[in-house]
Amino acid sequence: MVLILEHPAAKPRSLASLVVLLLATLLLGACGTTGFAGLSGSGEQRAARMGAAGQHNDAAGAYIGLASAAIGTERDRLTLLAVEQWLDAGDVMRARRALGSVPKPASGALLPIWNTNTAALALYQGDADAALAILEPLSRGPLSTRDRLRVEALRADAWFQKQDPARAIELMTQREIWIDGASDIERNRNRLWQGLLFSNPQVLREAAELALDAETRGWLTLGSLATTTGQQGIGWSNGVARWRAANPTHPALAILGDIERLDPELLEYPRQVALLLPLSGRAAAAGTAVQNGFLGAYFATASALDDRQSVRVYDVNAEGGASAAYHAAVADGAEFVVGPLLKDDVTELANDILVPVPVLTLNYVPDESLAPPGLFQFALAPEDEAASAAQRALGDGYTRAVALVPSNEWGRRVLDSFATEFEGLGGKLLDYRSYSPDKQDFSTEIENLMGLSGSFQRYTRLRANIGTNLQFDPRRRQDAEFIFLAADAGPGRLLKSQLKFFYSGDLPAYSTSSLNSLDGRSNSDLNGIMFADTPWLIDPQPWIRYLPELYAKHWPEERRLGRLHAMGYDAYNLVASLYAYRGGEMPEIDGATGVLFLDRQGRIHRRLAWAQFQRGEAVALPHLNALGGPIQDISSNGELIAPGAADDAPWDELQPEP
Repeated sequence: MVLILEHPAAKPRSLASLVVLLLATLLLGACGTTGFAGLSGSGEQRAARMGAAGQHNDAAGAYIGLASAAIGTERDRLTLLAVEQWLDAGDVMRARRALGSVPKPASGALLPIWNTNTAALALYQGDADAALAILEPLSRGPLSTRDRLRVEALRADAWFQKQDPARAIELMTQREIWIDGASDIERNRNRLWQGLLFSNPQVLREAAELALDAETRGWLTLGSLATTTGQQGIGWSNGVARWRAANPTHPALAILGDIERLDPELLEYPRQVALLLPLSGRAAAAGTAVQNGFLGAYFATASALDDRQSVRVYDVNAEGGASAAYHAAVADGAEFVVGPLLKDDVTELANDILVPVPVLTLNYVPDESLAPPGLFQFALAPEDEAASAAQRALGDGYTRAVALVPSNEWGRRVLDSFATEFEGLGGKLLDYRSYSPDKQDFSTEIENLMGLSGSFQRYTRLRANIGTNLQFDPRRRQDAEFIFLAADAGPGRLLKSQLKFFYSGDLPAYSTSSLNSLDGRSNSDLNGIMFADTPWLIDPQPWIRYLPELYAKHWPEERRLGRLHAMGYDAYNLVASLYAYRGGEMPEIDGATGVLFLDRQGRIHRRLAWAQFQRGEAVALPHLNALGGPIQDISSNGELIAPGAADDAPWDELQPEP
């Protein structure tokens, strides 16, 4: 018997619904004690302790177990407590189902719990007005301390959703009146902080300008700074230093933690930055997209810097080449240079200069070239994505792979990167095949890779020995646990369907961002394939979640160049970290293109986000540490594709036919 668990991302979520879910999950989990006056026994006390410790699913299970043995009002009470815990765990489906089994109490102690659970469900649906219609009357009446804490917390959630953070701060500040103990007050403030982190930076800035209360204004300005910078980079560190000077006794100081003791060197940044890009010629569109991303990050950060920073942009082609553009920038006073973008220009610059002013190129120098000191390299390298596929598959529990890659230089690069990472971490690449991307029929490559040709040979030999026709059902090799499928969207659609035709549709498939073409076409033919890509496109962090839509609105012609927007955004944020690097360690950056880190050769590498095509759409997958088991391939209907009959032969021990 095989137990199949549905993948946590089986249902696509819009960005708006994801924000609602994150808000509720992060905020409801800290609503205070979930115990109930007059605990009936040790089982309920244990459930309450688990809830207080954040073990909400376990607590819900304990409460619902107790409810199954109770009757009448007691059963309803325990069920409502279970609903609270499921809501705090983010398990909306179970919470809704359980709440539906409890009729609304006419009055008494259970009515506030029923109402707050109903309001919380409305918040999960993004209906803050419906939640407030329940919560506002409750807040004006008499409540136990337990119910009061939950009502006020949910009211704050609703006002955060309604983009009124000042009102939410007021409610959370007032909530401390009913809280005893320093640890509970700290949790209340951390909860308020999480609400700010999921707010729109512009809304926070505008609210801060209108706030009359100094403490409220301090929360809003710090929240705006955090959501603008992602709590990293020079804008954040300098902004916090200035915020602390202006708010020396603010309650949010405890939340900042070690950032209060920053090394002064980390507050340094170049006052003039040069950006070298191809803004004319064949690569002008790519250069312009990077420029837009870079300047977006600059304008988001500049207001937090004590001395304003300037950025000068140079068209590499108009300046007469990469070296000429670099020297012009240095002569103009640049303290840090970003670019060029094209590989030939990067090679020219690396071979031509000793670097008096540090430079971050936006591509890698060739492997055989030695980069001079002070030259850092940042690229959207497919090798990082292939390595990420190896890490993801191993993290999902798979250790034996086969691969299909295109028969070109790109295919060889990603295969080498995948194999090196996968086998270096303990996996085994059993076999691979190369295909020609301009073909339509990949049956030969798939048959050979999946061992189907051997199955046909065994059938032919057996039929010859018996002397009669036999019923025959080909069976693929059984030692492979997944396939690394390197392909663009066009060939990928054909490969996916042909793998299914050749009895291999059940194999989990991992790929790179090349599969996500952003061409506006349905990707139903790619359903089930998992791929690495930039967070900007598939799983934006809270602090950048509004940016991709904003860029698409202002530069619709660059919609398919979102990865270059993200690259420009990250390039700006890397400048300050590399400027303060001085041969030590660069802190990791949770960037728009991935988690960025620096190797000893001066190359920036990325750890990427992951998504899966489901019902024709790219759906963000949970991070590895949030998964409970391997990812399963699913059909266009969201149902598991069950494997067919398997040949029991030990495929790795087969000998060639004589």
